[in-house]
Amino acid sequence: MPLYEYVCEDCGNRFDALRSIKDADRPIACKKCASEKTARQLSVFFAQSSGHTVAGTSGGGGCAGCAGGSCASCNN
Repeated sequence: MPLYEYVCEDCGNRFDALRSIKDADRPIACKKCASEKTARQLSVFFAQSSGHTVAGTSGGGGCAGCAGGSCASCNN
């Protein structure tokens, strides 16, 4: 089951929840204030194998389009 990240629009709390894919965008109560005015956030990740980046970003910044490599749009 995937782990999703959410943010509460009322109190700003960020929290994770294990939910099925079909329930990912359904309302979920904030773990701090119980408000259901929450939104799923974009999750990023980093994977490395034998010293080479295989997914996510290089950790050095960059934009989503270049994943931290050489890119004209973010000047990295």
